Amino acid sequence: MKKLFLINNEEKIPIIIANTWSLKLKGLTFKSNINYGLIIPECISVHTFFMYDNIDIIFFDQFQTILFIYQNVPANKIVAIEENIKKTSVLELPKNTSKGLKIGDKLTFKFEDVI
Repeated sequence: MKKLFLINNEEKIPIIIANTWSLKLKGLTFKSNINYGLIIPECISVHTFFMYDNIDIIFFDQFQTILFIYQNVPANKIVAIEENIKKTSVLELPKNTSKGLKIGDKLTFKFEDVI
């Protein structure tokens, strides 16, 4: 089985793709000690209502180029980009895992075989 990872500063963060309506709606709500990321494809806003932990939020384009970064976002916030950029997706990450990344950087995703 193949699993997707984000590679950042030699750290591998497991990634889940929210490819259903229910996964997109639920996101990382009601989770604590988050140790993975979630990609929400073609999305320009997210919320942190019902979140137990702060998270990092990255908006990126179809080339995996970072457009916006929001670090350590607390519960009960709405984060949206004003520009309706086609093919923009969101990556929700555990808090402080986006350190070292900046706008214009390319995200590095890698599929690996997992037993």
